[in-house]
Amino acid sequence: MQPSNSGAGGHSRASGLYSGFAQTTPQGRPTRTVITIAQNTPVLVAIDIAKARHEVLIAVPGKKRRRRLTVLNELADFTRLITALKDYGRPVRAAFEATGNYHRALAYHLATAGFEVKLVSSVALARTREALHNSWDKNDPKDAQVILHMMEIGNEQFYHDPLVRGTNDIQELSKTHDIVSKSKTELWHRILTHYLPLYFPEADRFHRSSRSDWFFAFLERYPSPHFISAMSKDAFTADAWDVVGRKVAKERLLADIYETSKVSVGLPVALDSDAISMFRLVLGEGRSLIAQRNQIEARAVALLKDLPDYQLLTSIPGIGPINALTILAEAGDLRRFGHHRQFLKFCGMDLATIQSGTFRGQTKLSKYGNARLRRTLWMAGQVAILQRTNSFRDKFERYISKDRQNTHLRRKAYTAIAAKMARTVHGIIKNGEPYRPFFEG
Repeated sequence: MQPSNSGAGGHSRASGLYSGFAQTTPQGRPTRTVITIAQNTPVLVAIDIAKARHEVLIAVPGKKRRRRLTVLNELADFTRLITALKDYGRPVRAAFEATGNYHRALAYHLATAGFEVKLVSSVALARTREALHNSWDKNDPKDAQVILHMMEIGNEQFYHDPLVRGTNDIQELSKTHDIVSKSKTELWHRILTHYLPLYFPEADRFHRSSRSDWFFAFLERYPSPHFISAMSKDAFTADAWDVVGRKVAKERLLADIYETSKVSVGLPVALDSDAISMFRLVLGEGRSLIAQRNQIEARAVALLKDLPDYQLLTSIPGIGPINALTILAEAGDLRRFGHHRQFLKFCGMDLATIQSGTFRGQTKLSKYGNARLRRTLWMAGQVAILQRTNSFRDKFERYISKDRQNTHLRRKAYTAIAAKMARTVHGIIKNGEPYRPFFEG
């Protein structure tokens, strides 16, 4: 699960934790100021994350000198850091910038040790570093200083550990499904642009859906049209009958393929050639990826089918099992967003405008949020407007009614539908009510 950036948290020095009073002489002249620090004032721990080691900067309340540590990505060093922090006898608040998955192990150990774990925005960290040091120069100790400064002014965000929150399995299912789907798409494009133009250019028009593997199985059995045309029509129909699966008008489809193979311009390669072996190797990989994707989807449905939030999400047009899985994996508990604008900002679907003086730029999506979540909502909106009797299609039709051929207007309509999808997702989860067509809150 990608960490959440739903809002800032923490305390600053202006929050009343630090207090001071002046002592005076009998004549009323001040002598010195005594600073008292509350016992519950936390120790601030700024961590710059890296693959092999982490730079740690510790600020103890009441002490000007800051302590530096280099913590290797090893259990012994994690234990040493946790022991050192507990020895202060104060609450501990640690913050870091999420860096790939390298922060996950240390964050988990800090959270299970009872420390408060926070996150700092990568964009805010970069801007603050440039403002403080007047330079783009970047190194680990300097980043730790900037993170500590952001903690002192309260510029932190919530961090939700997937393992602690119980969403780790959902996240791994979602991410692995995404990886497998992308691999399958890349492989299919490789077949379309390399293998089919060489051996069976006309076969592309028989392919309809990427979700079934009958086309891969068919090409694996008949990688060249010359293997088909060498057989009689009846023999080919009988041989390929079970290969193409449960198709409507199967006999007509096979007859069309047979007639097409007789006039194909594909290269006449031998059945036992290395070229055909490589083609079949790639096709086998494609079938394996389809099987993996189907297995992940079946497991996702079995894991989530009894979850109330999953049932609410799948009641929305355009959101099926995988879209619901991605939303739950990337957003976590949507109830933590008090308003739908916070969720829109988390997705990167909030509007942003560059303005300076009399110049005002074009208003567009900020795209600073979760990219996978934004893509999922966009795709769900595309599916919803193709369905009947729902408010998404109704809004889209009203949006483009003035000029249906205007591509710029259609693009704006798609964006509006994606934003409406995000608001709907947040609303039904927060209110605990399923989707109702044409209801506008």
